[in-house]
Order: sequence, then structure tokens, then C-alpha cells
Amino acid sequence: MGFRDLLGSVLGSSRVPKAKTDKLFAISTAVITLELNLNLKPSAVAGICFKSMDMSKYTNTRQEIEELLQFSTKETGTDFSIEKDEYNFLWVILKDKDFEDLVTNIHMISQTLVEQGFGEQILCAVYRFESEGPVYWIYNFKQGNYYPFVPRGKNNRDNNMEFRLKSLMENELPIEKEVGKWYPLWSMPI
Repeated sequence: MGFRDLLGSVLGSSRVPKAKTDKLFAISTAVITLELNLNLKPSAVAGICFKSMDMSKYTNTRQEIEELLQFSTKETGTDFSIEKDEYNFLWVILKDKDFEDLVTNIHMISQTLVEQGFGEQILCAVYRFESEGPVYWIYNFKQGNYYPFVPRGKNNRDNNMEFRLKSLMENELPIEKEVGKWYPLWSMPI
């Protein structure tokens, strides 16, 4: 803990953690184990979620993200859309059969947001897989870790499957150790 952190904790002010993007690419190699050993097939859909921001800065950043995506998607063939969810969070939704292209585009978007000073706005990246239903791997940018989310029906989740996935993948993915930080994302648009 540095002096600023100590001073902030004494005075009651705290900063929002910066986005941690260094472990984001871990899913690129883990996808092989997910497919071969766990029969989880990438669904060709991923997304990145971030908080709303000041309108003028948002407009410029959105335009830059769209321009970058239009350029990068010409090469990769990735489809994208930008949406707001019911909680007013912004989502960039990506669709591509090549999983590596999804990961690369998620990284590009997160780096653009960090470079524009919006690293604190980035919440999570989500990769959807299919088995007997949807299985999501969520990357929490504040913690720099992944966690599984297995929804089953309306507001129900398969905790047993989530714990099984954790134990089977913790050698390949940086898994969030605090289960209380495995936030369910019930209304995500992917």
C-alpha cells in the first residue's frame, strides 16, 4: 500500500481500480481445453461492457471504437453492434466464428478505452460457450480474473457446474478466488 492509498483510506476516499488487461488473452489458449475436455463450444459471440460516460467524451470514444472495429472487422469478418442494457451499461457485442478474432477485438476495445482515459469505466468481457445451455466466462477488468457463470432458467444458476469449471480450469485461467465476486449478469445482451 502506497502513501496515496494509505491517505485515501484514512480520509475515506478511494479510487476505482484501473482496468487490468494483462490476463485477458489467457482464454485464447484455454478455449482448447474447454472444447476438447469439457465439450464447451465457443458460440461465436462475445461482448465487452462498460459504464456510461460523459456525453462528449463518450461520443468521441464511441466513434473511435467504431472506426477501429470497422477497420479490424474488414480483415476478420467480425460483426459488431453497440447497445445499452436495461441498467444503462454500454455493450460492444461481437460476432465471429473465429474465437481468436473475438479475443483480439475485445483486447483492442479495452486498450482503446484505457488509452482514452476510460479504464475505470470498463467492467467486464464476456465469452459465451454452449453445452446443454449457455455457459459464460466473464473477465472482470477490476480484478484481472475470469469466473464462470452458468445460468439455468430465470435468475437461477448452476453453482455445481460453476465450481466444477473453476476446479478444472484454474491451472489454465486466472480464476477469481473470491466466489462473492462471481457476479451474475442476468440481462446481458449476448
